[in-house]
Amino acid sequence: MAKKQVQLDANGNRKFSIRDCVAYAAGDLGCNMSFALKGTMAIFWTQFMQMDLWYALLLIVVQVWDAINDPLIGSIIDADKRKYKRNKFLAYIWFGSIGLIVGGACCFLPFPKAPTFAKAIIFIAGYVIWDAFYTIANVPYGSLLSLISNDVKDRASLSAWRSIGSIFGNMLPMVILPFIIYDKDNNLIGERVFIAALIMGVLGFICFAFMIKNTEIRVDTNAEIGEEAPKFNVFKAFGNFIKNRPAVGATIAAMGMFIGMQGATTAVTVIFQSYFKNVQISGIIQLFAMIPIMVFTPLARKCVAKFGKKELATFGSIVSIVSGLGLFLVFPENTKLDLVLYIVCQLFFSLGLGIYSTVSWAMMGDAIDYNEWKFGTREEGTVYSLHSFFRKLAQGIGPSLVLVIMVAFGYVGANEGNQVWEVAVNMRYIVAATYMFSAVLQFIGLGLVYNLDKKTLAKMNAELGRENTAEIVEK
Repeated sequence: MAKKQVQLDANGNRKFSIRDCVAYAAGDLGCNMSFALKGTMAIFWTQFMQMDLWYALLLIVVQVWDAINDPLIGSIIDADKRKYKRNKFLAYIWFGSIGLIVGGACCFLPFPKAPTFAKAIIFIAGYVIWDAFYTIANVPYGSLLSLISNDVKDRASLSAWRSIGSIFGNMLPMVILPFIIYDKDNNLIGERVFIAALIMGVLGFICFAFMIKNTEIRVDTNAEIGEEAPKFNVFKAFGNFIKNRPAVGATIAAMGMFIGMQGATTAVTVIFQSYFKNVQISGIIQLFAMIPIMVFTPLARKCVAKFGKKELATFGSIVSIVSGLGLFLVFPENTKLDLVLYIVCQLFFSLGLGIYSTVSWAMMGDAIDYNEWKFGTREEGTVYSLHSFFRKLAQGIGPSLVLVIMVAFGYVGANEGNQVWEVAVNMRYIVAATYMFSAVLQFIGLGLVYNLDKKTLAKMNAELGRENTAEIVEK
């Protein structure tokens, strides 16, 4: 049988198709195979390793490493002018994916009887190793979206498919792990978390390998190397980022999103341990809350074309604010009714979050173009790495502050899955407050700061000479 002829575009590249979308989704699936377990980290270190407030302090400390790590990796990538066989971003992703095979497991070394100072060293060393390899893979992966295609609808498809990869990357550990890592008394079994992290590292590497093999770079942004090539300046690049309103707005919104997703994770687990008294169903309920995201994702491309990314994402943040208000309605005398209310509010909060998340990465791709439009340089690695830094800051500071608030309202890690009823009720209100703060922050970033509405985006693309000439491939 004759081999099917690959269709090429005017520049001799393989035409954009569903293959690009699936490959890009596989990349975020690989990232989340490593990242998804971070939600279990607080329970592991407070209940199994018995660190309580020490964990909150240490988590803030390791964010100092993030402050150095993300911009450093991004600036190294931007300043790297070496010639690679295919693309420098793909080369960095390959190296990072190898380290992530064991990087995630380093955060879950199970030594609960070790002295406190030894546990602190284990946590910091494990986190630093994992975070370094995660950044090496994740920063160039995020930057790739703006290089795979310059067509606004293609980018919307890539962003939506990235969300699909993220969803499935979270679904596997979310649904399966609670049945594996918790015992019948709702207590965490730390040794099983370590083994699960190793397995997920291998699965992540396979996903990255698939993505790298099937990724086509179509946007050539390489500067000519010679006397006329501009010298990279990391301080100027940081200054440009601060003046880049789309990048700042998208970053504020992402910080809000991750404060909601990561900050409330520990309190949500405690709710199902001690309030609903069934931690194993937590994954199934959270999976159920993802249904609106999965339903909306196939519609994202057409909705973007009709309404625009900024307009669509801002509407999603408003939906999340309304559902966040609903979470404050608590009926502790009837946990069954309360569970129904909790699920319904989660569904609508997830819908709002899903509307934003499906276009969030395309919005960052547009922010990179905005950097070129306003300042004459693209600086993909630096723009994305600074976005990633502030996003990861929210992932670290958010859970730390929420954990401190939880302890202030009675949470005791040594009690494991047996918190007193009053504490369990307090956790319900803490989750509602965290979600509400998350949604408001998203609205500020998207509605008030991000300034690339549909009309302005069209003007920018036209002036950059990037009209929508690429073939539109419907899913």
